[in-house]
Amino acid sequence: QVQLAESGGGVVQPGGSLKLFCVVSGGTFSGHGMGWFRQAPGKDREFVARMRWNTGSTYYADSVKGRFTISRDSAKNTVYLQMNSLLPEDTAVYYCAAIETLAVWLKGEYNYWGQGTQVTVSS
Repeated sequence: QVQLAESGGGVVQPGGSLKLFCVVSGGTFSGHGMGWFRQAPGKDREFVARMRWNTGSTYYADSVKGRFTISRDSAKNTVYLQMNSLLPEDTAVYYCAAIETLAVWLKGEYNYWGQGTQVTVSS
């Protein structure tokens, strides 16, 4: 069974940076891509970024474009989310999610989800 484990969350001041990690373990996940989502208190979960393995293409929500960067280290089975110039509205629980196949990618769906890591941006 494929498992995803996020880490790297914490408390940071506005304008600061954090780097989130998502380690993929278990099963035989070859994968088509991975993504990051977030959910703030009282709000729906929203898309943040995703990356397609075979092309290296990346996609971002408008709200984080130019500030956040998704990347991967395939040797470490790890996906990263580098977050710069953080704003109070970036406060949320951040989740990583994995995509098994092209078919799932094209639907905009995800096969596996992590448990989340809290990011709080506050002075």
